[in-house]
Amino acid sequence: MAVLDSFTFAKSRKYATDAILPIGILFIVAMMILPLPTILLDVFFTVNILLSLLILMIAIHTFRPLDFSSFPTLLLVATVLRLALNVASTRIVLAEGHNGTDAAGQVIEAFGAFVIAGNFVVGIFVFAILVIINLVVITKGAGRVAEVSARFTLDAMPGKQMAIDADLNAGVLTSEEATERRSDVAREADFHGAMDGASKFVKGDAVAGILILAINIIGGVAIGMAQHDLSLADASSLYILLAIGDGLVAQIPSLLLAIGTAIIVTRVSSSQAMAEHIGSEIGISQAWYPVAAVIGIIGMVPGMPTGLFLTFAIASAGIGYYLSRAGRDEEEYGDSTNELKFDEEDDDGIVTADEIADNSRISVILSYPLISLVEDEINGLLVRRIAAVRKDISKSLGFVIPSVRIKDDLNLEPNFYQIKIGQKIVAEDKIYPGRLLTIPTGDSSVALDGEKVIEPTFGLEAYWITESQRALAESRGYVVVEPESVLTTQLTRMIETYASELVGQDEIKQIVDKLAEESPTLVESVVPKIIPLHNLTAIIKRLLEEQLPITDIRKILEVLAELSGRNLSIPDTAEALRTHLVPLLLQRIVSHKDPIPVITLEPSFENVLINTDRQNQQEDLIIDANLSKTLLTKLAEIAEEQMAQGKTAFLIVSPIIRRKLAKLIRSHLADLNVLSFTELPETKKVDVIGTVSGAPEDE
Repeated sequence: MAVLDSFTFAKSRKYATDAILPIGILFIVAMMILPLPTILLDVFFTVNILLSLLILMIAIHTFRPLDFSSFPTLLLVATVLRLALNVASTRIVLAEGHNGTDAAGQVIEAFGAFVIAGNFVVGIFVFAILVIINLVVITKGAGRVAEVSARFTLDAMPGKQMAIDADLNAGVLTSEEATERRSDVAREADFHGAMDGASKFVKGDAVAGILILAINIIGGVAIGMAQHDLSLADASSLYILLAIGDGLVAQIPSLLLAIGTAIIVTRVSSSQAMAEHIGSEIGISQAWYPVAAVIGIIGMVPGMPTGLFLTFAIASAGIGYYLSRAGRDEEEYGDSTNELKFDEEDDDGIVTADEIADNSRISVILSYPLISLVEDEINGLLVRRIAAVRKDISKSLGFVIPSVRIKDDLNLEPNFYQIKIGQKIVAEDKIYPGRLLTIPTGDSSVALDGEKVIEPTFGLEAYWITESQRALAESRGYVVVEPESVLTTQLTRMIETYASELVGQDEIKQIVDKLAEESPTLVESVVPKIIPLHNLTAIIKRLLEEQLPITDIRKILEVLAELSGRNLSIPDTAEALRTHLVPLLLQRIVSHKDPIPVITLEPSFENVLINTDRQNQQEDLIIDANLSKTLLTKLAEIAEEQMAQGKTAFLIVSPIIRRKLAKLIRSHLADLNVLSFTELPETKKVDVIGTVSGAPEDE
């Protein structure tokens, strides 16, 4: 029954809403014909001002012109309402004006008396200035902008439609998204065409205001003198006050609507409200300092109000300093780098979709004691370090790493944290706020009195100690690590390991669009003509799986253009790209002057692997379990020895088995990169640090 009542109420409300506009328009037309009592005239003048202010405020807060697509219709209705009020007020002014200044209502009397203030000439000039501002400046400019916008929008329609079709064919858009985009293009053309005509309403309204003022003054004075035996002075004082009051009551809403029209037609589509949009673009500290200097110099000119100018010079310099400091903070910590959201318990028993859905690409979940690490969203050390991690990895890998969401979970054991990629937990461990993790080095001969643990990122033996033991640990050769650094180091490794799961078509399109600004021909000829966006994304995912950076997207597209005639599969295309990207990987890990530390396979052992692969012809490298265990064990030993020396080794193999062997090793030794000898740069020296054979014990 309650549901039925709600449905009936909603339906009746819809009918009432639908009836308001036609009834209102009929009432406006009736106002032009039927006389109105002064009380209703005051009410409608107030409604007119309210409506104009409302339209102006909505225009200011729209993100793009199309968000206020009903503006042309509202502008027409508001203009007709104002003209109808002018007709009704003119009837009362000419018919009843001889009875006094309150004959046309209190609103007209108040506006006229306030502006005139006992001087008719001043009142007329003030009204004239308002009309000039409205008609010559705002309305004329807005009309020209609307005309040009309509012309360019119509000219751009075919290109926009073709772009939508291209994105649809490339798989960037679904059919539903393409339909919606086409609808937006059509609506945009309709809107700008309507605005071109609607701007003429505002211009005509301003001209009508001048004519109505002249009619009220000339007609009123003539009627007062001829029909009511008023003197010229009395008739002028009476009817000029009424005429100017009537003109101002109409002209002020007209001015507000003209400003609203100008805002709409000059509005650039943005994801920000107008105030935020303008603030972000004028908030350039380098612009405020010269302004402060010039204002200060002007203030020093003899005869100038020095105190006033110096005050504004100091204020301008203060704004510049504030903006420069805010810019440094944003650069250091990042903008929206971390989405800090601590889940709160709801006691109402209602479960919403927002509580169930979690679309975060990267999450750090903290137990209750660890919340203290991020209590201060701006100055929290963990927040700043995660911001730096995200920024550094983005630069290193070549795409924008998604925001890291930090939240709490009271169900976790105390001091535990988890790292999630999507919904998958990829790492978890324990850290202690207020304590330090110490890792022994080759010089650490004396053990420390602390909780012995395994460091989570590299699996090294470590100890949790108190702050008071820091000096002792450092003197004994231990590496001392803050708890925030323990977490962010592991977060860095997880992001790099699972980078292929963090990049998608949106991120790749963003990179390609950025390149298109500098190399439009290259991008246009490759994406999507040679390779669709979804295939390009799949290839880049393959590269990132093996930690190859994609910072040189120009080179990637150039090579893809060269490979276009070979009809390669996605894995083969990614393999062909490696030769051009391996130098970027090497320069991330190995100093430019140092040789590359490499591990090789004993030739007979490598031949066994090659022959085994040829015989099996499988997608994976199928080898004996004991042989696989021996290989992985020896590789792990050499890699750990290099890690202890602060170096990273590379396994060099034949290109025939490189891809399959890399897949086998990656599942056990994620940090060991497998290269083919054809991928090594000719200009780099190599240092063979170990050779692995298939025998259980190397001779």
